[in-house]
Amino acid sequence: MFGRRKKRAGGPRTVTLIGKPGCHLCDDAREVVARVCAETGAVWEERDITADEELHRAYWEQIPVVLVDGEQHTFWRVDPARLRAELLD
Repeated sequence: MFGRRKKRAGGPRTVTLIGKPGCHLCDDAREVVARVCAETGAVWEERDITADEELHRAYWEQIPVVLVDGEQHTFWRVDPARLRAELLD
């Protein structure tokens, strides 16, 4: 569905959750991302589109958005099996 980048050599994968406060889908995505990252050893971070104009312009219609190593992985709903497979690939 989205372009995929090969796993970076030498280090854990990085997952970025882009969302905003008060977003119930973002809350659901956060739970999935945290769980899958804990299982796979990936690191994750969260970015708030209300605090970053560039992220807001790029993603405001799609939040929550999940990036893996800087590449868009999914948006709206996070499928834990798909995210896990991407992180273990």
